Amino acid sequence: MKMIKPIVNILKIIDNYDAVIVGFSGVLTEGQGLKSEALQALINIKKSEKKIVLLSNDSMRVETLALLLHQNKVPLSLFETIITAGEVLHYQLKSGAGNFGALGKKCYLLGAKDDKGIFFDLDYEVVDDVSKADFLMMTDVANITDTVETYQPELEYAASLNLPFVCAGNDTSTYKNGQFCLAPAAFAEQYAILGGNIITIGKPNIQMLQYALESLDNVEKDKILLIGDNMSTDIKGANLAGIHACLVSKGIHMTYLGEGYIPDVAKTRELSKNFDAFPDYVISSLRW
Repeated sequence: MKMIKPIVNILKIIDNYDAVIVGFSGVLTEGQGLKSEALQALINIKKSEKKIVLLSNDSMRVETLALLLHQNKVPLSLFETIITAGEVLHYQLKSGAGNFGALGKKCYLLGAKDDKGIFFDLDYEVVDDVSKADFLMMTDVANITDTVETYQPELEYAASLNLPFVCAGNDTSTYKNGQFCLAPAAFAEQYAILGGNIITIGKPNIQMLQYALESLDNVEKDKILLIGDNMSTDIKGANLAGIHACLVSKGIHMTYLGEGYIPDVAKTRELSKNFDAFPDYVISSLRW
């Protein structure tokens, strides 16, 4: 197991890197407004002549996320590129490559009934009945209190019909309106338990990381740092891609890791073992 170094600000290590790949939810935002100290950290990282890529498991399209950032007065010039699971899913559906070519054209949205622009300008139809669908897709829960049991009847029925489940993002939990709630991958996991076929788009899938690395094609891997708050997606993805990683402890794992200004390294190590994902650093929040 690698040594995990606690740090209180990103300035301490940033000179070791030429580029940063940063997550969105849990790193830049808590689901209810932007973290001002995280934004200032990005501004200072950019001033230090480092490249920044925003890589999010959110099902939003890039245009929507860019508008959200603009509304929160985040300079889009900070980023070399912005990549979201929703944008990658849109591209995959449009290209019809691999598993996506055999999906069919009729989709039933599980949970929230907003496809977040994923089907924009594509010849797919959203249907209102599972029995009419060729596949399921989920971008968000309908309510923050929703549990797996909320959708169990629909999941069981869809599994009995052998419908594929397309999951926009690999997170099992996230922030919504400032609170923790379940995310699409939690329901995809249950669908797999029921014997259903799932197709997931998002970190830690190496393809997602590869898109980010391609935008940093002249930067050596040992000079790239990924900053994220999720062991199973961000840190695991960094490990698979062979780049360094920094875990934000006051993110999705805050209940376990605590709210301290100085991260709890012992608990971080235990969490790493549980997820088989190992950061190089742990920081309580992204700050300069």
